[in-house]
Amino acid sequence: MNINTLTGILIPFAGTTLGAAMVFFMRKEMNEMLQKLLLGFASGVMIAASVWSLLIPSIEMAEQEGGIAWVPAAGGFLLGMGFLLVLDTLTPHLHFTDEKPEGVPAHLKKTTMLVLAVTLHNIPEGMAVGVTFAGVLTENSVMTMAGAFALSVGIAIQNFPEGAIISMPLKSQGISKRRAFIYGALSGIVEPIAAGITILLTGLVVPLLPYLLSFAAGAMIYVVVEELIPEAQTGKHSNISTIGVALGFALMMVLDVALG
Repeated sequence: MNINTLTGILIPFAGTTLGAAMVFFMRKEMNEMLQKLLLGFASGVMIAASVWSLLIPSIEMAEQEGGIAWVPAAGGFLLGMGFLLVLDTLTPHLHFTDEKPEGVPAHLKKTTMLVLAVTLHNIPEGMAVGVTFAGVLTENSVMTMAGAFALSVGIAIQNFPEGAIISMPLKSQGISKRRAFIYGALSGIVEPIAAGITILLTGLVVPLLPYLLSFAAGAMIYVVVEELIPEAQTGKHSNISTIGVALGFALMMVLDVALG
């Protein structure tokens, strides 16, 4: 793994860490309208990244290899959705907007289950970044270093508000600012780990690359549909989150097309 790849897979983690650090500068809970805007923004970024950075390259790679173009894209996408469904069903976790935990019953602290919920969200993002850099390392003509960095930066941008969304509610639960920051930052460490594992898998089985691209897309879309959008649409001011989706989608699309 070269220095460019290592830097690329750490950028999203840096975004989460910087966002979690906002707990030191914000005295009160995050404004509800701002939180909805940021949740929508994160959703928009993930949807655009799934299409332009993952599904379209998956289809183009399959066409280059002479196979049926839609098979890796559709198959990997459904497997990614199923993978996150299983993780979501089995892993004990708690969302900030809920009172009752999800997953297998476990005697865990509330803060632990809150962090686990966000960690689940970060797994597909880490996989997405990892598989794009894996494509560059295999010297596939569809994937470029600029495109891989564009995705990494896009994920980091949406991770910044996610980090704040994690650490601020933890502080309101009575946890110290320092501990809330640490929990927020640690929730993002799964991203470079997932990215590294994905790069390793792709290096061992290069023909899996189109499937892994669409797999990551399916996993990210699951998070958007199952968690982010429902949380953003609850209560009042749901139109604010819709604006956030539009802004996030447009930004990620521009990054991918301009730099990819």
